[in-house]
Amino acid sequence: MRRTILIIVIIGMVGWAVYDSTSSTDDAKGENSSNDQVASSQPSTQAVEGDDLVESNDVGVNEGQIAPNFKLQTLNGEAVQLSDYRGKRVIVNFWATWCPPCRAEIPDFQKLYEKKDVEILAVNLTETEESTEGVEGFVKEFGMTFPVVMDVNSDVSDTYQVSAYPTSYMIDSNGRIQFVAMGALNYDLMIQQYEKMK
Repeated sequence: MRRTILIIVIIGMVGWAVYDSTSSTDDAKGENSSNDQVASSQPSTQAVEGDDLVESNDVGVNEGQIAPNFKLQTLNGEAVQLSDYRGKRVIVNFWATWCPPCRAEIPDFQKLYEKKDVEILAVNLTETEESTEGVEGFVKEFGMTFPVVMDVNSDVSDTYQVSAYPTSYMIDSNGRIQFVAMGALNYDLMIQQYEKMK
């Protein structure tokens, strides 16, 4: 009986792996053109040679470039812009309430915010949400004390070329992007990347 159950579980896992692999291949070929994808729990990062980041004074969304400024409103209606945080280390995290990896990483972001000298701007992908009240409930449920700003028309997520949720940009005190992660971050990786930021 145990052997039968084990065989069924293994067959299911292999079947899922094949399905997942073929659907990923289809996405790469352009058969699925949706930009609203949930990232896996393993973040993918942009390539950088060794630990040497090539810095640029160009504004852009690649590592080494100056992060594009934006201005959004919080749930309370307060205007917040990225440039207000110049001189501080900032994490810009694009997320949504319906995204399981986003839900998984929020407690770690809250822990980081409480323990380290870092600002976090949680950019909610409001256009994908059912209601603002749902976002407010999520913020209360997870005890989020860092600023949550609403990207109502997806203007900022479009500027930052967000194609998977969650996506995080770690920005140093000079406004330069030091690290980009597509997918959920855990606390250890957050700390590791935080310590590399100036």
